Amino acid sequence: MPSSAAPSTIDYANLAADIRAWSGALGFQQTGITGIELGPDEAHLLNWLDAGRHGEMDYMARHGSRRSRPQELLPGTLRVISVRMDYLPQSARDGGNVLKDPTLGYVARYALGRDYHKLMRNRLQKLANQISSVVGPFGHRAFVDSAPVLERALARNAGLGWIGKHTCLINRQAGSWFFLGELYTDLPLPTDTAASEHCGTCTRCIQICPTQAIVAPYQVDARRCIAYLTIELAGPIPLELRRPMGNRIFGCDDCQLVCPWNKFATPSTQADFSPRHALDGSALITLFAWDEGEFLQRTEGSAIRRTGHLGWLRNIAVALGNAPGSDDVVAALMARSGHPSELVREHVAWALAEQASKRQGRAG
Repeated sequence: MPSSAAPSTIDYANLAADIRAWSGALGFQQTGITGIELGPDEAHLLNWLDAGRHGEMDYMARHGSRRSRPQELLPGTLRVISVRMDYLPQSARDGGNVLKDPTLGYVARYALGRDYHKLMRNRLQKLANQISSVVGPFGHRAFVDSAPVLERALARNAGLGWIGKHTCLINRQAGSWFFLGELYTDLPLPTDTAASEHCGTCTRCIQICPTQAIVAPYQVDARRCIAYLTIELAGPIPLELRRPMGNRIFGCDDCQLVCPWNKFATPSTQADFSPRHALDGSALITLFAWDEGEFLQRTEGSAIRRTGHLGWLRNIAVALGNAPGSDDVVAALMARSGHPSELVREHVAWALAEQASKRQGRAG
């Protein structure tokens, strides 16, 4: 990490103001600057790991203290420039309405368009280039979910919002439908004031969670979280959590959909975040029919690729099992009943049993 050039000649207050202006021009809705002290958050992380609430996400523990100590991840780091970018697509179907139709597949709103990682990282690098044009070579590295970073804690400390009871970051003027990114730097920039909390007595996010994954305010058990089950988990979805998943096939937004602060959210005008291939509310049967080639083609440049085709079929099989009894649903499931993957076959068998039970219920 190269050191900043001639730091004594730099007006860091003016530079911080310029950074905010450059960041806004690059499409970030807000920028804040914070130091690197995360002691209380490190304790919270360690308690979460000790409780095993990270499930199969072994990397959460493997990274050790680098996640909560920025100077260990990138030696020389003094400040973190934290940014946020709104992502709720203005052209997407209403998420609540999609959830109410069990024949449709619900995809988390952040994953409807192109993957945000490269877009934001490229813009953070452009921001770094602009800083370099003023101060010369300086130590920095951009992160967007690409390394062990406590992004929400850093964003809170940088004044971008507070961590809500569902553990998402909430901004008073923008709700929670936004991505976060960070630029670690060795520049001694002036820091912002941390955001205060404004959840009050509200517990809507805790009450709405389909699988009761928010086990206490500010505590999520990933092993029960639908985002974890549909994306991170490689094996079978626990039986007791399949029915509560409903028609959610990639991620879950329920806690954000009910958050009162999201009445202030501003839909994104970023074209890359607009829904692709009608993923904002397609029929489950249609999505289940995608072969691997079609899945790869339709999810090119998408975060959905992370689950893989087998995970995609597993998730949709569960949703089809939860769908209303239908001959068309049974036919779609039967077409996959002999799939080469044991993972897919097992979830299809479960879904067929659920469908059979519904037909028996109608007959009775």
